[in-house]
Amino acid sequence: MTLLAILGATLAGGVLSVLLAALVSMTVLRRIAGKLVGFAVGVLLAAALLDLLPEALAELSAPRVGSVLLAGLLAFFFLQKLALWRHDHGGGTDATVTLIVFGDGVHNFVDGVLLAAAFLQDPALGMTTAVAVIAHEIPQEIGDFMVLLAVGVSRNRALALNALSGAAMVAGGVVGFAALQAVTGAVPYLLTLAAASFLYLATADLVPLLQRERRGLDFAAQLIVLLLGVGVVLAGSV
Repeated sequence: MTLLAILGATLAGGVLSVLLAALVSMTVLRRIAGKLVGFAVGVLLAAALLDLLPEALAELSAPRVGSVLLAGLLAFFFLQKLALWRHDHGGGTDATVTLIVFGDGVHNFVDGVLLAAAFLQDPALGMTTAVAVIAHEIPQEIGDFMVLLAVGVSRNRALALNALSGAAMVAGGVVGFAALQAVTGAVPYLLTLAAASFLYLATADLVPLLQRERRGLDFAAQLIVLLLGVGVVLAGSV
Protein backbone atom coordinates (compact mmCIF):
# COMPACT_ATOMS: atom_id res chain seq x y z
CA MET A 1 0.00 0.00 0.00
CA THR A 2 2.88 2.38 0.75
CA LEU A 3 4.36 1.85 -2.71
CA LEU A 4 0.96 2.52 -4.30
CA ALA A 5 0.64 5.74 -2.29
CA ILE A 6 4.13 6.80 -3.39
CA LEU A 7 3.31 6.04 -7.04
CA GLY A 8 0.05 7.99 -6.79
CA ALA A 9 1.74 10.98 -5.14
CA THR A 10 4.63 11.08 -7.61
CA LEU A 11 2.27 10.76 -10.58
CA ALA A 12 0.23 13.65 -9.20
CA GLY A 13 3.30 15.72 -8.42
CA GLY A 14 5.21 14.94 -11.59
CA VAL A 15 2.55 14.50 -14.28
CA LEU A 16 -0.60 16.18 -12.97
CA SER A 17 1.33 19.33 -12.14
CA VAL A 18 2.62 19.44 -15.73
CA LEU A 19 -0.90 19.19 -17.12
CA LEU A 20 -2.20 21.87 -14.75
CA ALA A 21 0.75 24.10 -15.59
CA ALA A 22 0.05 23.61 -19.29
CA LEU A 23 -3.58 24.56 -18.73
CA VAL A 24 -2.55 27.74 -16.94
CA SER A 25 0.25 28.59 -19.36
CA MET A 26 -1.58 27.94 -22.61
CA THR A 27 -5.05 29.32 -21.86
CA VAL A 28 -6.65 32.41 -20.41
CA LEU A 29 -6.22 30.82 -16.96
CA ARG A 30 -2.63 32.11 -16.94
CA ARG A 31 -4.03 35.16 -15.16
CA ILE A 32 -4.23 33.17 -11.89
CA ALA A 33 -0.54 32.20 -11.96
CA GLY A 34 0.35 34.88 -9.41
CA LYS A 35 -2.21 33.57 -6.95
CA LEU A 36 -0.76 30.06 -7.29
CA VAL A 37 2.62 31.45 -6.26
CA GLY A 38 1.19 32.85 -3.02
CA PHE A 39 -0.53 29.56 -2.23
CA ALA A 40 2.72 27.69 -2.88
CA VAL A 41 4.62 29.95 -0.46
CA GLY A 42 2.13 29.23 2.33
CA VAL A 43 2.21 25.48 1.74
CA LEU A 44 5.99 25.29 1.49
CA LEU A 45 6.68 27.30 4.64
CA ALA A 46 4.06 25.46 6.69
CA ALA A 47 5.12 22.02 5.46
CA ALA A 48 8.78 22.72 6.24
CA LEU A 49 8.30 24.34 9.66
CA LEU A 50 5.23 22.53 11.00
CA ASP A 51 5.65 19.01 9.60
CA LEU A 52 9.04 18.07 8.15
CA LEU A 53 11.36 19.62 10.72
CA PRO A 54 9.34 18.44 13.77
CA GLU A 55 9.42 14.90 12.36
CA ALA A 56 13.19 15.10 11.88
CA LEU A 57 13.67 16.54 15.40
CA ALA A 58 11.82 13.54 16.83
CA GLU A 59 14.76 11.34 15.79
CA LEU A 60 17.76 13.68 15.57
CA SER A 61 19.22 16.29 17.92
CA ALA A 62 18.47 19.94 17.26
CA PRO A 63 22.13 20.77 16.42
CA ARG A 64 22.23 17.88 13.92
CA VAL A 65 18.99 18.98 12.26
CA GLY A 66 20.22 22.58 12.19
CA SER A 67 23.51 21.53 10.59
CA VAL A 68 21.79 19.47 7.90
CA LEU A 69 19.28 22.26 7.27
CA LEU A 70 22.06 24.84 6.88
CA ALA A 71 24.05 22.54 4.60
CA GLY A 72 20.95 21.99 2.46
CA LEU A 73 20.24 25.71 2.15
CA LEU A 74 23.87 26.42 1.16
CA ALA A 75 23.82 23.55 -1.35
CA PHE A 76 20.64 24.81 -3.00
CA PHE A 77 22.13 28.32 -3.15
CA PHE A 78 25.26 26.97 -4.83
CA LEU A 79 23.32 24.82 -7.30
CA GLN A 80 21.08 27.74 -8.25
CA LYS A 81 24.09 29.99 -8.77
CA LEU A 82 25.73 27.32 -10.93
CA ALA A 83 22.57 26.93 -13.01
CA LEU A 84 22.28 30.71 -13.47
CA TRP A 85 25.94 30.97 -14.47
CA ARG A 86 25.60 28.21 -17.01
CA HIS A 87 22.43 29.82 -18.34
CA ASP A 88 24.17 33.19 -18.75
CA HIS A 89 27.08 31.54 -20.59
CA GLY A 90 24.99 29.05 -22.55
CA GLY A 91 25.08 28.29 -26.22
CA GLY A 92 21.72 29.48 -27.47
CA THR A 93 18.23 28.05 -27.61
CA ASP A 94 19.20 24.36 -27.60
CA ALA A 95 21.38 24.84 -24.53
CA THR A 96 18.59 26.68 -22.76
CA VAL A 97 16.05 23.95 -23.50
CA THR A 98 18.47 21.21 -22.40
CA LEU A 99 19.30 22.95 -19.13
CA ILE A 100 15.64 23.54 -18.30
CA VAL A 101 14.56 19.97 -19.01
CA PHE A 102 17.60 18.34 -17.39
CA GLY A 103 17.51 20.56 -14.32
CA ASP A 104 13.78 20.06 -13.87
CA GLY A 105 14.18 16.30 -14.31
CA VAL A 106 16.87 16.09 -11.62
CA HIS A 107 14.78 18.24 -9.28
CA ASN A 108 11.72 16.04 -9.85
CA PHE A 109 13.74 12.86 -9.23
CA VAL A 110 14.92 14.25 -5.88
CA ASP A 111 11.34 15.25 -5.03
CA GLY A 112 10.29 11.64 -5.73
CA VAL A 113 12.92 10.31 -3.32
CA LEU A 114 11.84 12.82 -0.67
CA LEU A 115 8.19 11.84 -1.13
CA ALA A 116 9.12 8.20 -0.61
CA ALA A 117 11.01 9.13 2.57
CA ALA A 118 7.99 11.03 3.90
CA PHE A 119 5.55 8.18 3.19
CA LEU A 120 7.87 5.63 4.78
CA GLN A 121 8.02 7.84 7.88
CA ASP A 122 4.27 8.47 8.15
CA PRO A 123 1.49 8.27 5.50
CA ALA A 124 -0.05 11.52 6.78
CA LEU A 125 3.31 13.26 6.46
CA GLY A 126 3.60 11.81 2.96
CA MET A 127 0.27 13.36 1.95
CA THR A 128 1.27 16.74 3.38
CA THR A 129 4.59 16.58 1.54
CA ALA A 130 2.76 15.62 -1.66
CA VAL A 131 0.56 18.71 -1.38
CA ALA A 132 3.67 20.85 -0.88
CA VAL A 133 5.41 19.27 -3.86
CA ILE A 134 2.39 19.78 -6.13
CA ALA A 135 1.96 23.36 -4.87
CA HIS A 136 5.51 24.35 -5.78
CA GLU A 137 5.67 22.25 -8.94
CA ILE A 138 2.78 24.08 -10.63
CA PRO A 139 4.35 27.58 -10.47
CA GLN A 140 7.72 26.08 -11.43
CA GLU A 141 6.26 24.23 -14.41
CA ILE A 142 4.44 27.40 -15.46
CA GLY A 143 7.79 29.18 -15.47
CA ASP A 144 9.36 26.38 -17.52
CA PHE A 145 6.54 26.54 -20.05
CA MET A 146 6.89 30.29 -20.39
CA VAL A 147 10.63 30.04 -21.01
CA LEU A 148 10.30 27.19 -23.52
CA LEU A 149 7.58 29.01 -25.43
CA ALA A 150 9.59 32.23 -25.34
CA VAL A 151 12.60 30.60 -27.02
CA GLY A 152 10.47 29.21 -29.82
CA VAL A 153 9.53 25.71 -28.64
CA SER A 154 6.09 24.64 -29.87
CA ARG A 155 3.28 24.09 -27.38
CA ASN A 156 3.14 20.34 -28.05
CA ARG A 157 6.91 19.90 -27.69
CA ALA A 158 6.96 22.03 -24.52
CA LEU A 159 4.25 19.81 -23.02
CA ALA A 160 6.12 16.64 -24.04
CA LEU A 161 9.44 17.86 -22.61
CA ASN A 162 7.89 18.90 -19.31
CA ALA A 163 5.96 15.63 -19.04
CA LEU A 164 9.23 13.74 -19.59
CA SER A 165 10.99 15.64 -16.81
CA GLY A 166 7.90 15.22 -14.60
CA ALA A 167 8.02 11.44 -15.01
CA ALA A 168 11.41 11.48 -13.29
CA MET A 169 9.52 12.02 -10.03
CA VAL A 170 7.93 8.58 -10.36
CA ALA A 171 11.37 7.03 -10.91
CA GLY A 172 12.67 8.84 -7.84
CA GLY A 173 9.75 7.56 -5.77
CA VAL A 174 10.42 3.95 -6.76
CA VAL A 175 14.16 4.25 -6.14
CA GLY A 176 13.51 5.95 -2.81
CA PHE A 177 11.08 3.24 -1.73
CA ALA A 178 13.54 0.46 -2.60
CA ALA A 179 16.60 2.10 -1.04
CA LEU A 180 15.13 3.76 2.02
CA GLN A 181 13.52 0.53 3.25
CA ALA A 182 17.06 -0.79 3.82
CA VAL A 183 18.45 2.48 5.22
CA THR A 184 15.70 3.85 7.45
CA GLY A 185 18.21 5.96 9.37
CA ALA A 186 18.50 8.22 6.33
CA VAL A 187 14.83 9.27 6.52
CA PRO A 188 15.15 12.12 9.07
CA TYR A 189 18.12 13.53 7.13
CA LEU A 190 16.16 13.48 3.89
CA LEU A 191 13.18 15.08 5.60
CA THR A 192 15.48 17.88 6.79
CA LEU A 193 16.82 18.31 3.25
CA ALA A 194 13.24 18.42 2.01
CA ALA A 195 12.53 21.19 4.51
CA ALA A 196 15.63 23.05 3.28
CA SER A 197 14.41 22.68 -0.29
CA PHE A 198 10.94 24.00 0.56
CA LEU A 199 12.30 26.92 2.59
CA TYR A 200 14.76 27.89 -0.13
CA LEU A 201 12.16 27.67 -2.89
CA ALA A 202 9.68 29.74 -0.92
CA THR A 203 12.04 32.49 0.25
CA ALA A 204 14.57 32.72 -2.59
CA ASP A 205 12.41 32.02 -5.65
CA LEU A 206 8.73 32.62 -4.90
CA VAL A 207 8.58 35.45 -2.34
CA PRO A 208 10.52 37.82 -4.65
CA LEU A 209 7.84 37.21 -7.28
CA LEU A 210 5.16 38.26 -4.81
CA GLN A 211 7.08 41.40 -3.88
CA ARG A 212 6.82 42.70 -7.43
CA GLU A 213 3.13 43.42 -6.85
CA ARG A 214 2.90 46.36 -4.45
CA ARG A 215 -0.69 47.54 -4.60
CA GLY A 216 -2.83 47.16 -1.51
CA LEU A 217 -5.30 44.84 -3.21
CA ASP A 218 -2.46 42.64 -4.47
CA PHE A 219 -1.08 42.33 -0.95
CA ALA A 220 -4.49 41.42 0.45
CA ALA A 221 -5.02 38.74 -2.22
CA GLN A 222 -1.52 37.33 -1.70
CA LEU A 223 -1.98 37.19 2.08
CA ILE A 224 -5.30 35.37 1.74
CA VAL A 225 -4.00 32.67 -0.60
CA LEU A 226 -0.78 32.36 1.45
CA LEU A 227 -2.81 31.74 4.60
CA LEU A 228 -4.95 29.32 2.62
CA GLY A 229 -1.81 27.37 1.79
CA VAL A 230 -0.86 27.28 5.48
CA GLY A 231 -4.39 26.17 6.33
CA VAL A 232 -4.20 23.26 3.89
CA VAL A 233 -1.09 21.96 5.67
CA LEU A 234 -2.61 22.49 9.12
CA ALA A 235 -5.79 20.65 8.07
CA GLY A 236 -3.71 17.73 6.85
CA SER A 237 -1.87 17.56 10.17
CA VAL A 238 -5.00 17.22 12.29
